Amino acid sequence: MHTSDMGNGAKADGGQESRSDDGAVYLRRRIDLTTSTSLVLGTVVGSGIFIAPKGVLENSGSVGVSLLVWALCGVLSMAGALCFAELGTTFRKSGGQYVYLQETLGPLPAFLCLWVEFIVIRPATASVVSLAFGRYVIEPFFAPCATPEVLVKLVSLLAMSIVVAVNCWSVKLTSNMQVTLTFIKVFALILIIVPGIMALARGEVKNFDNAFDSETLTLTKLPLAFYAGLYAYGGWFNLNCVTEEVINPNRNIPLSIVISMVTVTVCYVLVNVSYYTVMTSADLLASGAVAMTFAHRTLQSIASIIPMLVAMSCLGSLNGNIFTMSRMLFVGAREGHFPALLSMIHIRRETPLPAVLMMYPLVVVMLIRGNLFQLVNFAAFSRWLFIAMTTLGLLIHRYRFPLHSRPFKVPVAITISFTAVCFFIVGLSLYSDPWNTGSSCAVTLSGVPVYYLTVHQQRLPVRWRNAFQSCTKHLQILLEVIQQEVKTY
Repeated sequence: MHTSDMGNGAKADGGQESRSDDGAVYLRRRIDLTTSTSLVLGTVVGSGIFIAPKGVLENSGSVGVSLLVWALCGVLSMAGALCFAELGTTFRKSGGQYVYLQETLGPLPAFLCLWVEFIVIRPATASVVSLAFGRYVIEPFFAPCATPEVLVKLVSLLAMSIVVAVNCWSVKLTSNMQVTLTFIKVFALILIIVPGIMALARGEVKNFDNAFDSETLTLTKLPLAFYAGLYAYGGWFNLNCVTEEVINPNRNIPLSIVISMVTVTVCYVLVNVSYYTVMTSADLLASGAVAMTFAHRTLQSIASIIPMLVAMSCLGSLNGNIFTMSRMLFVGAREGHFPALLSMIHIRRETPLPAVLMMYPLVVVMLIRGNLFQLVNFAAFSRWLFIAMTTLGLLIHRYRFPLHSRPFKVPVAITISFTAVCFFIVGLSLYSDPWNTGSSCAVTLSGVPVYYLTVHQQRLPVRWRNAFQSCTKHLQILLEVIQQEVKTY
């Protein structure tokens, strides 16, 4: 991997930033290296590391294989993140994989990616993280009794509402909130790692005997173990959704991705080693909240703060997801694939307010309905299919345009290997879970008629188009939003 043309990138970004006092309305470059690192680290480390260990162990069959799965998921995520770092410095638009698919494979795959992210993947992920927040906040007050589900959902809804309000109010406030919560969640991981490593140093290794017992390992369950692990690593692609707001992206996008993913991989493996040092595999599988069980066994005096630290970790992940998904919707609308209202910015707050608000009702509906973990597994197929298609598009773009400027370039072997592994995981899921995979395909393909209705609006009746334009105008006045006045890419 190598970087080049840093000076040109910095100069271009500096020129853009120098216009920040011109009074124009647009999304400015305010995300520095610290914030971008916090955005990646903060969206990756959420509820996943506290709920996924059970799923990884259950489907991998043994302690040794589960640790191997965690390490491989980290390596795979790092490879994918590096591929996205190249894409983020090659194409200067925000929007992440939606934009990259449009630039490399065409508008229809890009729209289908945006469609499934909007209606299933992001709302489901945000709902799961919100519910995890609510559960960790409420459960300590009711232990050892059962926690009222209604109260958990109300607190989850409150957290979601606060995050949406902050994202509507100020980009700076959202960024500061993300940095603060990221420091809190790293502290939470360290608080789990240190007691486990200390116990390991004392020679407490009995739980690692026969660590690679293969009797319970089945090939059909192994993809589900990887899905659980990759869910915990999910979020490494989020920084690419805000490329136009990153200061000097040629430098800060690759650097923040490398720092974040190395940190996350090391922490995740050590956290799981700590879990297994203190708990047997049977204890871990029987635990409803692994971090709480661990804390009660090793941190008796301060165990009560673990739920709050985990809750803050979930809040940071939720904040990062709302921040980045709103930019994907914003760019999708700017490209003409979603209603134009979503590509507008508040005239004073300079936030993509309509795009932020658009996420809210879907998350609320999913929160109320519940049964979200199955929905996340259901959405995993589509997410990894489009990630594989995105890196395949990178290879195709390299072949078609070999002279295109690439300030950061990943060795082609990494890109090919990552793409092949992604397609292998997607293909294996067709075999191991055909029902959910088929349903996910159907939901993705449901975007095809929507694509032709939104992109080819001239085919709609004139009365419908006039009504839609009138509605957009009234909402624009109500929300006090306008199209961005400065080109930012």
